[in-house]
Amino acid sequence: MPRSKPKTVYARVSVKSQTVLPQEVRERLHVGPGDRLRYVIDDSGVRVEKGTTQEEDDPFVTFIEWRSEADEEDYAEL
Repeated sequence: MPRSKPKTVYARVSVKSQTVLPQEVRERLHVGPGDRLRYVIDDSGVRVEKGTTQEEDDPFVTFIEWRSEADEEDYAEL
């Protein structure tokens, strides 16, 4: 079966490094408000996928005392 030609869509990055996912991307990934995304980085580039729930990929989920906004800011670069 021949592959279809890839579709290209664009989005701007804001001064805060934020972007809005184009409608076609949201529909294809079946994501909406509150959903998580996963960025897979390898030698061929970057792939965006629908992420898992935080509990599934956060090894510190049991440490609820580390869930404050201040902790998120302090440990964001780790």
